[in-house]
Amino acid sequence: AFERLYAEAPGNDPWASADSRYLYQRRKYERILSLLPPGRSFARALDLGCGLGLLAERVAPRCRDMLGMDVSATALGRARERLGASLPHLRFEEGDAARLPAAFDGGFDLVLAADVIYYLPPAELTDAGLKALVARLARLLMPGGLLLVANHDFSGWDADTRLSRRIHAALRWCPALRLAEERRFAFFRASVLQGGQG
Repeated sequence: AFERLYAEAPGNDPWASADSRYLYQRRKYERILSLLPPGRSFARALDLGCGLGLLAERVAPRCRDMLGMDVSATALGRARERLGASLPHLRFEEGDAARLPAAFDGGFDLVLAADVIYYLPPAELTDAGLKALVARLARLLMPGGLLLVANHDFSGWDADTRLSRRIHAALRWCPALRLAEERRFAFFRASVLQGGQG
């Protein structure tokens, strides 16, 4: 579904989020990045569900090596087109956030999951499924590594907001992670957690 969505959209950008006139997404990324410790650089970062690489592009200057991963080959092709020459340490690979290889375990000191978890199949969004996913994300981190998760969160109690709140509750539940910060901004919630706690 995501491959078709990207392939059929004008400029391969279904949400027009790369459009310079679209201020919300740019401001959202700025707020997400403001949650990272000032001045901290990262050896190896992973952006899950990276899409066109818009968030990865902003984080990459603080990283020695960065991998963007998405299920859509079209989105990744567009990200490589846009960024390949200017950020050679930023690579893009096709992959599924819910099925990450064991070789990734302990390999990242920053993992980003912005606007991706609530798009997983419904069977993986049960309370047990969310806890299993969060435990899997925690295993990706080097000791002291950071996991930054952001999801839509409106002030009401619509289905999307309820799901986002369940996702962030699963993050707080995980014994391998320590919540460093959780903030609610206009229309989204973001949590930063530190690994190596279990």
